[in-house]
Amino acid sequence: MTYEEIRKQAENAVRELLETARTEKGDIFVVGCSSSEIKGEHIGKGSDINAAKAVYEGIFPVLKEKGLYLAAQCCEHLNRAIIVEKEALLPGTEICNVVPQLHAGGSFAVTVYENAEHPVAVEHIQAAAGIDIGDTLIGMHLRPVAVPVRIAQKKIGEANVVCARTRPKFIGGSRAVYDDALSGGEVRR
Repeated sequence: MTYEEIRKQAENAVRELLETARTEKGDIFVVGCSSSEIKGEHIGKGSDINAAKAVYEGIFPVLKEKGLYLAAQCCEHLNRAIIVEKEALLPGTEICNVVPQLHAGGSFAVTVYENAEHPVAVEHIQAAAGIDIGDTLIGMHLRPVAVPVRIAQKKIGEANVVCARTRPKFIGGSRAVYDDALSGGEVRR
């Protein structure tokens, strides 16, 4: 698998997800990415900065075009902290002092950190949508109601791809009326 093929697979996956994600300009899009898994190795055992760069080059331009912020999930050695542009944060969000490294954060987090204008690390965000490349478990960084999105691009390299979007919570019970535009699909009334 070439790096250009990885870039194209990442671009295809994010474009397909965004067709159904119903994100809005200014939303955060989280990516968990194991470059080891992309190469067919065990997560955390074969980091490849070039594979991470290929994924970044496939995803970032699409997010920028849509006005979305990219958030990179670090590996468990940094407690799955998030690297994101400072301007994407809500006022009062606590920033952590850490710079991701190849084996403490991961190659994708390093790539995002190096390419961001004002990168910061935070422990918690609530992203509107996201893509998990290589079973990195991004769920903790999504809004509370995550909805799986099935896409045709099942793998990037050798890594499994799992996607999710979020929607607002339904509240109110049987007498409530819901807005289909917010839920991302038909709602029973």
